[in-house]
Amino acid sequence: MGTDRREPEAIRRKRKRRAPRSLEDIERSRHVKFKDVPEGKKQKVSLKNKRKKNKSIVKKIVLGISICITIMILSAILSLIGFFFKINNENTIKATAPAGDSVNILVLGMDIGDVNQAENNDIKRTDTMMMINYNKESKSAQVISIPRDTLVNDNSGTYKINAAYQNGGDQKVKTVVENMLSVTVNYIVKIDYAAFRGFIDAIGGIEVDIKRNMIYDDDAQDLHINFKEGTTVQLDGQKAEEYFRWRKNNDGSGLANGDLDRINNQHEFLQKIVDKCKSPSIIFKLSKILNSVAENMDTNMSSFNMINYGLKFVTLKDKLEMKTIQGDPKTISGQSYLVFNKNSNKELLQSLQSGAVATTSSKSESRILILNGTKIISQAAQAKTALEVFGWSKIDTGNADPHEKSVIQTDDKDIKKILASQISEITKFEGKPTDSEYNDYDVVIIIGNDYKKLGE
Repeated sequence: MGTDRREPEAIRRKRKRRAPRSLEDIERSRHVKFKDVPEGKKQKVSLKNKRKKNKSIVKKIVLGISICITIMILSAILSLIGFFFKINNENTIKATAPAGDSVNILVLGMDIGDVNQAENNDIKRTDTMMMINYNKESKSAQVISIPRDTLVNDNSGTYKINAAYQNGGDQKVKTVVENMLSVTVNYIVKIDYAAFRGFIDAIGGIEVDIKRNMIYDDDAQDLHINFKEGTTVQLDGQKAEEYFRWRKNNDGSGLANGDLDRINNQHEFLQKIVDKCKSPSIIFKLSKILNSVAENMDTNMSSFNMINYGLKFVTLKDKLEMKTIQGDPKTISGQSYLVFNKNSNKELLQSLQSGAVATTSSKSESRILILNGTKIISQAAQAKTALEVFGWSKIDTGNADPHEKSVIQTDDKDIKKILASQISEITKFEGKPTDSEYNDYDVVIIIGNDYKKLGE
Protein backbone atom coordinates (compact mmCIF):
# COMPACT_ATOMS: atom_id res chain seq x y z
CA MET A 1 0.00 0.00 0.00
CA GLY A 2 1.51 3.28 -1.15
CA THR A 3 2.27 6.18 1.18
CA ASP A 4 0.10 9.36 0.83
CA ARG A 5 2.53 11.99 -0.34
CA ARG A 6 -0.01 14.81 -0.73
CA GLU A 7 1.25 18.25 0.46
CA PRO A 8 -0.31 19.57 3.63
CA GLU A 9 -3.23 21.94 3.07
CA ALA A 10 -1.42 24.94 4.64
CA ILE A 11 1.51 24.64 2.25
CA ARG A 12 -0.78 24.37 -0.76
CA ARG A 13 -2.65 27.53 0.29
CA LYS A 14 0.62 29.40 0.76
CA ARG A 15 1.87 28.27 -2.66
CA LYS A 16 -1.41 29.30 -4.20
CA ARG A 17 -1.13 32.79 -2.75
CA ARG A 18 2.35 33.16 -4.26
CA ALA A 19 1.24 32.05 -7.68
CA PRO A 20 1.14 34.74 -10.38
CA ARG A 21 -2.29 36.20 -10.83
CA SER A 22 -3.96 35.86 -14.20
CA LEU A 23 -4.64 38.91 -16.36
CA GLU A 24 -8.36 38.31 -15.87
CA ASP A 25 -7.94 38.42 -12.05
CA ILE A 26 -6.00 41.69 -12.28
CA GLU A 27 -8.57 43.20 -14.63
CA ARG A 28 -11.38 42.12 -12.31
CA SER A 29 -9.70 43.66 -9.22
CA ARG A 30 -8.93 46.94 -11.01
CA HIS A 31 -12.17 47.14 -13.00
CA VAL A 32 -10.37 47.61 -16.29
CA LYS A 33 -9.75 45.68 -19.52
CA PHE A 34 -6.10 46.01 -20.41
CA LYS A 35 -6.64 44.84 -23.95
CA ASP A 36 -9.04 47.76 -24.45
CA VAL A 37 -6.57 50.30 -23.09
CA PRO A 38 -4.16 51.76 -25.66
CA GLU A 39 -0.52 51.46 -24.75
CA GLY A 40 -0.17 55.24 -24.24
CA LYS A 41 -3.03 55.34 -21.74
CA LYS A 42 -1.91 52.52 -19.46
CA GLN A 43 0.30 54.98 -17.58
CA LYS A 44 -2.73 57.24 -17.02
CA VAL A 45 -4.58 54.39 -15.35
CA SER A 46 -1.66 53.91 -13.00
CA LEU A 47 -1.58 57.66 -12.22
CA LYS A 48 -5.32 57.62 -11.49
CA ASN A 49 -4.81 54.87 -8.94
CA LYS A 50 -1.98 56.88 -7.34
CA ARG A 51 -4.25 59.94 -7.12
CA LYS A 52 -6.90 57.88 -5.32
CA LYS A 53 -4.25 56.73 -2.87
CA ASN A 54 -2.99 60.30 -2.35
CA LYS A 55 -6.54 61.54 -1.74
CA SER A 56 -6.93 58.90 0.91
CA ILE A 57 -3.72 60.10 2.62
CA VAL A 58 -4.90 63.74 2.46
CA LYS A 59 -8.22 62.77 4.03
CA LYS A 60 -6.39 61.07 6.86
CA ILE A 61 -4.19 64.14 7.42
CA VAL A 62 -7.21 66.48 7.43
CA LEU A 63 -8.98 64.17 9.86
CA GLY A 64 -5.94 64.15 12.15
CA ILE A 65 -5.69 67.96 12.08
CA SER A 66 -9.42 68.26 12.78
CA ILE A 67 -9.09 65.97 15.78
CA CYS A 68 -6.15 68.02 17.12
CA ILE A 69 -8.07 71.29 16.68
CA THR A 70 -11.10 69.80 18.43
CA ILE A 71 -8.93 68.68 21.35
CA MET A 72 -7.38 72.16 21.55
CA ILE A 73 -10.81 73.82 21.58
CA LEU A 74 -12.09 71.47 24.26
CA SER A 75 -8.93 72.06 26.29
CA ALA A 76 -9.38 75.83 25.97
CA ILE A 77 -13.02 75.58 27.04
CA LEU A 78 -12.11 73.47 30.07
CA SER A 79 -9.34 75.94 30.93
CA LEU A 80 -11.80 78.84 30.74
CA ILE A 81 -14.28 77.00 32.95
CA GLY A 82 -11.54 76.27 35.46
CA PHE A 83 -10.41 79.91 35.26
CA PHE A 84 -13.92 81.09 36.16
CA PHE A 85 -13.89 79.05 39.36
CA LYS A 86 -10.30 79.81 40.38
CA ILE A 87 -10.51 83.62 40.34
CA ASN A 88 -10.47 85.03 43.86
CA ASN A 89 -12.92 87.93 44.28
CA GLU A 90 -13.24 87.71 48.05
CA ASN A 91 -10.28 89.85 49.15
CA THR A 92 -11.00 92.98 47.12
CA ILE A 93 -13.44 95.86 47.29
CA LYS A 94 -16.47 96.12 45.01
CA ALA A 95 -15.80 97.14 41.41
CA THR A 96 -17.09 100.40 39.91
CA ALA A 97 -18.79 99.82 36.57
CA PRO A 98 -17.39 101.92 33.67
CA ALA A 99 -19.66 104.87 32.82
CA GLY A 100 -18.12 106.16 29.58
CA ASP A 101 -15.69 105.17 26.86
CA SER A 102 -12.73 104.73 29.24
CA VAL A 103 -12.06 101.73 31.46
CA ASN A 104 -9.38 102.05 34.15
CA ILE A 105 -7.76 98.95 35.61
CA LEU A 106 -5.31 99.43 38.48
CA VAL A 107 -2.68 96.68 38.54
CA LEU A 108 -0.77 96.20 41.79
CA GLY A 109 2.35 94.05 41.87
CA MET A 110 2.62 92.96 45.49
CA ASP A 111 5.94 92.18 47.15
CA ILE A 112 6.32 89.21 49.46
CA GLY A 113 6.45 91.35 52.61
CA ASP A 114 8.39 88.98 54.84
CA VAL A 115 9.49 85.55 53.63
CA ASN A 116 8.69 84.20 57.11
CA GLN A 117 5.17 85.68 57.01
CA ALA A 118 4.17 85.15 53.41
CA GLU A 119 0.45 84.96 54.28
CA ASN A 120 0.44 88.25 56.20
CA ASN A 121 -1.04 90.74 53.70
CA ASP A 122 -0.91 93.61 56.20
CA ILE A 123 2.85 94.00 55.84
CA LYS A 124 2.94 93.80 52.04
CA ARG A 125 3.64 96.78 49.80
CA THR A 126 3.07 97.48 46.13
CA ASP A 127 6.42 96.96 44.41
CA THR A 128 4.89 97.93 41.07
CA MET A 129 1.84 100.10 40.37
CA MET A 130 0.37 100.57 36.90
CA MET A 131 -2.96 101.77 35.62
CA ILE A 132 -4.24 100.42 32.31
CA ASN A 133 -6.51 102.88 30.55
CA TYR A 134 -8.53 101.35 27.70
CA ASN A 135 -10.64 103.55 25.46
CA LYS A 136 -13.50 101.66 23.82
CA GLU A 137 -14.15 104.37 21.23
CA SER A 138 -10.60 104.70 19.88
CA LYS A 139 -9.76 101.04 20.65
CA SER A 140 -6.47 102.12 22.18
CA ALA A 141 -4.77 101.62 25.53
CA GLN A 142 -2.22 103.27 27.77
CA VAL A 143 -0.18 101.67 30.52
CA ILE A 144 0.66 104.39 33.04
CA SER A 145 3.33 103.59 35.61
CA ILE A 146 3.21 105.32 38.99
CA PRO A 147 6.67 105.49 40.62
CA ARG A 148 6.75 103.80 44.02
CA ASP A 149 8.40 106.89 45.62
CA THR A 150 5.53 109.22 44.66
CA LEU A 151 4.60 111.43 47.61
CA VAL A 152 1.23 111.00 49.30
CA ASN A 153 0.14 113.48 51.95
CA ASP A 154 -3.27 112.77 53.52
CA ASN A 155 -4.89 112.05 56.87
CA SER A 156 -2.66 108.99 57.23
CA GLY A 157 0.41 111.26 57.17
CA THR A 158 3.23 111.69 54.68
CA TYR A 159 4.37 108.51 52.95
CA LYS A 160 5.37 106.95 49.65
CA ILE A 161 2.60 105.59 47.47
CA ASN A 162 3.97 102.05 47.70
CA ALA A 163 2.92 102.11 51.38
CA ALA A 164 -0.70 103.10 50.64
CA TYR A 165 -1.79 99.47 50.69
CA GLN A 166 -0.37 99.04 54.18
CA ASN A 167 -2.20 102.16 55.32
CA GLY A 168 -5.65 101.13 54.18
CA GLY A 169 -5.73 98.27 51.69
CA ASP A 170 -7.49 98.41 48.34
CA GLN A 171 -9.73 101.34 49.21
CA LYS A 172 -6.80 103.54 50.26
CA VAL A 173 -4.83 102.77 47.08
CA LYS A 174 -7.91 103.36 44.91
CA THR A 175 -8.64 106.71 46.56
CA VAL A 176 -5.04 107.92 46.31
CA VAL A 177 -4.77 107.06 42.59
CA GLU A 178 -8.19 108.54 41.77
CA ASN A 179 -7.30 111.82 43.49
CA MET A 180 -3.96 111.96 41.72
CA LEU A 181 -5.13 111.19 38.18
CA SER A 182 -8.65 112.67 38.37
CA VAL A 183 -10.24 109.46 37.11
CA THR A 184 -12.38 106.65 38.44
CA VAL A 185 -10.61 103.35 39.01
CA ASN A 186 -13.08 100.72 37.80
CA TYR A 187 -11.18 97.53 38.63
CA ILE A 188 -8.26 96.41 40.77
CA VAL A 189 -5.99 93.48 39.94
CA LYS A 190 -3.48 92.34 42.58
CA ILE A 191 -0.85 89.87 41.49
CA ASP A 192 2.17 88.58 43.32
CA TYR A 193 5.43 87.52 41.77
CA ALA A 194 4.34 83.88 41.77
CA ALA A 195 1.74 84.85 39.15
CA PHE A 196 4.35 86.82 37.23
CA ARG A 197 6.79 83.90 37.25
CA GLY A 198 4.10 81.43 36.24
CA PHE A 199 2.91 83.64 33.39
CA ILE A 200 6.41 84.08 31.92
CA ASP A 201 7.03 80.33 32.15
CA ALA A 202 3.66 79.66 30.49
CA ILE A 203 4.45 81.81 27.43
CA GLY A 204 7.88 80.24 27.06
CA GLY A 205 10.11 82.94 28.54
CA ILE A 206 11.42 86.26 27.16
CA GLU A 207 14.80 86.96 25.54
CA VAL A 208 16.56 90.19 26.61
CA ASP A 209 19.91 91.85 26.06
CA ILE A 210 21.64 92.73 29.33
CA LYS A 211 22.92 96.31 28.98
CA ARG A 212 24.66 96.62 32.36
CA ASN A 213 25.85 94.50 35.25
CA MET A 214 22.93 93.69 37.53
CA ILE A 215 24.13 92.19 40.82
CA TYR A 216 21.95 92.51 43.92
CA ASP A 217 20.98 90.44 46.98
CA ASP A 218 18.11 90.94 49.44
CA ASP A 219 17.80 88.06 51.87
CA ALA A 220 14.65 89.49 53.48
CA GLN A 221 12.87 89.30 50.11
CA ASP A 222 14.68 86.10 49.09
CA LEU A 223 15.81 88.05 46.03
CA HIS A 224 19.16 87.36 44.35
CA ILE A 225 20.04 88.94 40.99
CA ASN A 226 23.11 88.23 38.83
CA PHE A 227 23.26 89.30 35.17
CA LYS A 228 26.40 90.20 33.22
CA GLU A 229 26.62 93.16 30.86
CA GLY A 230 26.74 92.30 27.16
CA THR A 231 25.02 88.93 27.41
CA THR A 232 21.74 87.82 25.84
CA VAL A 233 19.60 85.80 28.22
CA GLN A 234 16.43 83.76 27.78
CA LEU A 235 14.57 84.65 30.97
CA ASP A 236 12.31 82.09 32.59
CA GLY A 237 9.84 83.16 35.28
CA GLN A 238 12.38 83.36 38.10
CA LYS A 239 14.98 85.25 36.09
CA ALA A 240 12.32 87.55 34.66
CA GLU A 241 11.28 88.56 38.17
CA GLU A 242 14.88 89.38 39.03
CA TYR A 243 15.32 91.46 35.87
CA PHE A 244 11.99 93.23 36.40
CA ARG A 245 12.74 94.23 39.98
CA TRP A 246 16.38 95.31 39.73
CA ARG A 247 17.35 98.99 40.15
CA LYS A 248 20.71 99.00 41.95
CA ASN A 249 23.72 96.79 42.73
CA ASN A 250 25.14 95.69 46.05
CA ASP A 251 27.88 98.32 45.77
CA GLY A 252 25.35 101.13 45.32
CA SER A 253 25.87 101.56 41.58
CA GLY A 254 22.97 101.14 39.20
CA LEU A 255 20.30 103.22 37.50
CA ALA A 256 20.97 106.96 37.62
CA ASN A 257 17.32 107.84 38.19
CA GLY A 258 16.43 104.89 40.40
CA ASP A 259 12.83 103.78 40.11
CA LEU A 260 12.14 105.99 37.07
CA ASP A 261 14.81 104.18 35.05
CA ARG A 262 13.58 100.85 36.40
CA ILE A 263 10.14 101.70 35.03
CA ASN A 264 11.68 102.29 31.59
CA ASN A 265 13.23 98.80 31.76
CA GLN A 266 9.86 97.40 32.80
CA HIS A 267 8.12 99.10 29.88
CA GLU A 268 10.60 97.57 27.41
CA PHE A 269 10.07 94.16 29.01
CA LEU A 270 6.26 94.50 28.95
CA GLN A 271 6.40 95.40 25.26
CA LYS A 272 8.28 92.16 24.61
CA ILE A 273 5.54 90.28 26.47
CA VAL A 274 2.82 91.99 24.42
CA ASP A 275 4.64 91.15 21.17
CA LYS A 276 4.99 87.51 22.16
CA CYS A 277 1.34 87.23 23.17
CA LYS A 278 0.30 88.45 19.70
CA SER A 279 1.77 85.31 18.13
CA PRO A 280 -0.87 82.78 16.92
CA SER A 281 1.04 80.04 18.78
CA ILE A 282 -0.10 81.57 22.07
CA ILE A 283 -3.35 79.58 21.73
CA PHE A 284 -1.40 76.41 22.50
CA LYS A 285 -0.30 77.93 25.82
CA LEU A 286 -3.69 79.30 26.89
CA SER A 287 -4.35 76.60 29.48
CA LYS A 288 -1.03 77.16 31.28
CA ILE A 289 -1.43 80.94 31.14
CA LEU A 290 -4.89 80.93 32.70
CA ASN A 291 -3.90 78.49 35.43
CA SER A 292 -0.74 80.40 36.36
CA VAL A 293 -2.62 83.70 36.65
CA ALA A 294 -5.78 82.49 38.38
CA GLU A 295 -3.97 80.76 41.23
CA ASN A 296 -1.99 83.84 42.31
CA MET A 297 -4.31 86.79 41.77
CA ASP A 298 -6.98 88.77 43.63
CA THR A 299 -9.33 90.99 41.65
CA ASN A 300 -12.78 92.51 41.63
CA MET A 301 -13.11 91.86 37.89
CA SER A 302 -15.32 89.04 36.74
CA SER A 303 -13.65 86.23 34.83
CA PHE A 304 -15.60 87.23 31.72
CA ASN A 305 -14.31 90.82 31.90
CA MET A 306 -10.75 89.64 32.43
CA ILE A 307 -10.85 87.48 29.31
CA ASN A 308 -12.75 90.12 27.35
CA TYR A 309 -10.28 92.92 28.05
CA GLY A 310 -7.32 90.58 27.77
CA LEU A 311 -8.33 89.72 24.19
CA LYS A 312 -8.79 93.41 23.40
CA PHE A 313 -5.30 94.24 24.66
CA VAL A 314 -3.49 91.57 22.63
CA THR A 315 -5.33 92.63 19.45
CA LEU A 316 -4.56 96.36 19.77
CA LYS A 317 -1.90 96.11 17.05
CA ASP A 318 0.09 99.35 17.47
CA LYS A 319 -2.38 101.34 19.59
CA LEU A 320 -0.67 100.73 22.90
CA GLU A 321 1.48 103.30 24.66
CA MET A 322 3.42 103.17 27.90
CA LYS A 323 3.83 106.28 30.01
CA THR A 324 5.22 107.29 33.40
CA ILE A 325 3.91 109.83 35.88
CA GLN A 326 6.19 112.89 35.93
CA GLY A 327 7.25 114.58 39.16
CA ASP A 328 9.84 116.66 40.97
CA PRO A 329 12.41 114.93 43.22
CA LYS A 330 12.30 116.23 46.79
CA THR A 331 13.85 115.22 50.11
CA ILE A 332 11.57 115.38 53.15
CA SER A 333 12.83 114.40 56.62
CA GLY A 334 15.71 112.55 55.05
CA GLN A 335 13.47 110.54 52.66
CA SER A 336 13.53 110.89 48.87
CA TYR A 337 10.16 111.48 47.24
CA LEU A 338 8.77 112.20 43.79
CA VAL A 339 6.28 115.06 44.08
CA PHE A 340 3.41 114.76 41.60
CA ASN A 341 2.52 117.98 39.78
CA LYS A 342 -0.72 118.15 37.80
CA ASN A 343 0.58 120.91 35.53
CA SER A 344 3.55 118.73 34.52
CA ASN A 345 1.16 115.87 33.73
CA LYS A 346 -1.55 117.97 32.07
CA GLU A 347 -1.40 116.25 28.68
CA LEU A 348 -1.24 112.82 30.25
CA LEU A 349 -4.34 113.56 32.34
CA GLN A 350 -6.14 114.80 29.24
CA SER A 351 -5.21 111.66 27.33
CA LEU A 352 -6.94 109.57 29.99
CA GLN A 353 -10.16 111.20 28.87
CA SER A 354 -9.51 111.47 25.12
CA GLY A 355 -7.78 108.13 24.52
CA ALA A 356 -5.06 109.75 22.39
CA VAL A 357 -2.33 107.15 21.86
CA ALA A 358 0.78 107.21 19.70
CA THR A 359 0.94 104.33 17.26
CA THR A 360 4.11 102.36 16.74
CA SER A 361 4.06 103.22 13.05
CA SER A 362 3.98 106.98 13.69
CA LYS A 363 6.94 106.66 16.04
CA SER A 364 9.01 104.55 13.66
CA GLU A 365 8.30 106.67 10.57
CA SER A 366 8.46 110.23 11.97
CA ARG A 367 11.78 112.06 11.83
CA ILE A 368 12.75 114.39 14.69
CA LEU A 369 15.52 116.98 14.88
CA ILE A 370 16.57 118.11 18.38
CA LEU A 371 18.66 121.28 18.54
CA ASN A 372 20.55 122.47 21.61
CA GLY A 373 19.87 126.17 22.14
CA THR A 374 21.85 126.35 25.39
CA LYS A 375 25.50 126.50 26.41
CA ILE A 376 25.15 123.21 28.30
CA ILE A 377 26.79 120.31 26.48
CA SER A 378 24.73 117.19 25.66
CA GLN A 379 21.28 118.71 26.33
CA ALA A 380 20.05 117.57 22.91
CA ALA A 381 21.52 114.09 23.47
CA GLN A 382 19.70 113.80 26.80
CA ALA A 383 16.41 114.81 25.19
CA LYS A 384 17.03 112.23 22.43
CA THR A 385 17.52 109.48 25.02
CA ALA A 386 14.28 110.50 26.75
CA LEU A 387 12.31 110.24 23.49
CA GLU A 388 13.89 106.91 22.54
CA VAL A 389 12.45 105.46 25.74
CA PHE A 390 8.99 106.31 24.37
CA GLY A 391 9.71 104.47 21.12
CA TRP A 392 10.83 107.25 18.74
CA SER A 393 13.71 105.95 16.65
CA LYS A 394 14.58 108.43 13.86
CA ILE A 395 16.15 111.28 15.84
CA ASP A 396 19.00 113.58 14.84
CA THR A 397 20.68 116.20 17.04
CA GLY A 398 22.47 119.47 16.45
CA ASN A 399 22.94 123.03 17.72
CA ALA A 400 20.81 126.16 17.42
CA ASP A 401 21.09 129.84 18.25
CA PRO A 402 20.53 130.61 21.96
CA HIS A 403 16.94 130.19 23.13
CA GLU A 404 15.47 131.11 26.49
CA LYS A 405 12.41 128.87 26.16
CA SER A 406 12.19 125.36 24.76
CA VAL A 407 9.83 124.86 21.84
CA ILE A 408 8.36 122.00 19.78
CA GLN A 409 7.81 122.86 16.11
CA THR A 410 5.54 120.64 14.01
CA ASP A 411 2.57 120.87 11.65
CA ASP A 412 1.27 117.39 12.55
CA LYS A 413 -1.54 117.72 15.11
CA ASP A 414 -1.41 114.05 16.16
CA ILE A 415 2.34 114.12 16.77
CA LYS A 416 1.95 117.40 18.65
CA LYS A 417 -0.61 115.83 20.98
CA ILE A 418 1.60 112.79 21.56
CA LEU A 419 4.76 114.77 22.29
CA ALA A 420 2.85 117.13 24.57
CA SER A 421 1.97 114.19 26.83
CA GLN A 422 5.49 112.76 26.74
CA ILE A 423 7.48 115.99 27.19
CA SER A 424 4.97 117.80 29.35
CA GLU A 425 7.61 120.28 30.56
CA ILE A 426 7.80 121.90 27.10
CA THR A 427 4.62 123.93 26.73
CA LYS A 428 5.48 126.12 23.74
CA PHE A 429 4.43 124.91 20.28
CA GLU A 430 4.93 126.42 16.84
CA GLY A 431 4.59 125.41 13.23
CA LYS A 432 7.56 123.73 11.59
CA PRO A 433 10.08 126.12 9.97
CA THR A 434 9.85 126.36 6.18
CA ASP A 435 13.62 126.45 5.66
CA SER A 436 14.85 123.73 3.26
CA GLU A 437 17.20 122.29 5.89
CA TYR A 438 14.14 121.08 7.83
CA ASN A 439 12.31 119.50 4.89
CA ASP A 440 13.32 115.96 5.89
CA TYR A 441 11.91 116.30 9.42
CA ASP A 442 8.39 116.08 10.84
CA VAL A 443 9.34 117.71 14.14
CA VAL A 444 11.97 120.19 15.27
CA ILE A 445 12.59 120.50 19.01
CA ILE A 446 14.74 123.36 20.28
CA ILE A 447 16.09 122.98 23.81
CA GLY A 448 16.14 126.35 25.60
CA ASN A 449 17.67 127.56 28.86
CA ASP A 450 14.53 126.52 30.76
CA TYR A 451 15.26 122.88 29.95
CA LYS A 452 17.98 122.67 32.61
CA LYS A 453 15.25 123.16 35.23
CA LEU A 454 13.50 119.94 34.29
CA GLY A 455 13.54 117.41 37.12
CA GLU A 456 14.81 119.91 39.68
